[in-house]
Amino acid sequence: MNYKIIAHSFSIISLGLFISSCGNGDTKQEKVSTEIKTVETKAHIVPPTFEADSAYTYIKAQADMGPRTPGSKAHDAAVIYYEKQFKKFGAEVIIQKGNVTSYDNKAWQLKNIIATYNPKAEQRIMLCAHWDSRPFADKDKDDANHAKPCPGVNDGASGVGVLLEMARVIQAKQPTVGIDFILFDLEDYGNMGGDLNTWCLGSQYWAKNLHVPYYGAKFSVLLDMVGAKDAVFPKEGLSRNYAGEYVNLIWGTADKLGYGKYFSNQETPEMTDDHAPINKLAQIPCVDILHYNWQQNEFFEHHHTITDDINTIDKNTLKAVGQTLLEVIYNQ
Repeated sequence: MNYKIIAHSFSIISLGLFISSCGNGDTKQEKVSTEIKTVETKAHIVPPTFEADSAYTYIKAQADMGPRTPGSKAHDAAVIYYEKQFKKFGAEVIIQKGNVTSYDNKAWQLKNIIATYNPKAEQRIMLCAHWDSRPFADKDKDDANHAKPCPGVNDGASGVGVLLEMARVIQAKQPTVGIDFILFDLEDYGNMGGDLNTWCLGSQYWAKNLHVPYYGAKFSVLLDMVGAKDAVFPKEGLSRNYAGEYVNLIWGTADKLGYGKYFSNQETPEMTDDHAPINKLAQIPCVDILHYNWQQNEFFEHHHTITDDINTIDKNTLKAVGQTLLEVIYNQ
């Protein structure tokens, strides 16, 4: 672990006290031993600075490709872009390919992008997001747009942008724990109102086909819709049930850093997201940082619409999420 230890060690102090008893002339010797145990205190590690401008640049690069829907040119271009960026930032990169069928009986080859730092470290932290765009803007106010693809800028690209910036700064100052970034494909090609298993096909595939045999991590964090202005991230039910310790750690850290307005203590029911197969199938505690307005029972305003474009992104939100996670990682 990448922290300094300030230790004050005290040897056993033995004080032999000889006490004379006047009553019977006997001398009683009483030995008093005092032991003070070694105390270890972790020094706070100042993590690298998360640059929101940089994260925004990575998000805009994805937005400029167009909707990253399965089978599109933008989908192919995005894979090349992610691999290039992670390698540029010094990671070992694997493109995990898998054949799946979506709920409408269409066959797809998904591509999960896996970037690893410090692969030999036994203690690992996994950070993930989905990178695909939903092919149907079926929540758009205009019915004529329902068959159009979503730009997927906040819903997808924002989480990737935060992770790419984290990878950039980790390259320069690596923690001693191992870090695995995983970008999941085909999260957003699900049947609205139908079987929940039609969603999150990339993470389901990964959880059933781990990229490393018996892969494990201390915990995992999923980012989904983490770039909108005035975003709010409540404590989601599945995260609390499977990874409650880490929910409290992350939310507590955010509050100490002054980002409490984003990380709400409001508790919500379980949500369907990529953290479900990570928790249930891979059995890795996973926290979902997810924009959700519990008062309106709705995700962010432009969710699954054609207006989920670059204009939805706010750098202050990116900073709050990215800096909080760096603080958590470097002080494990």
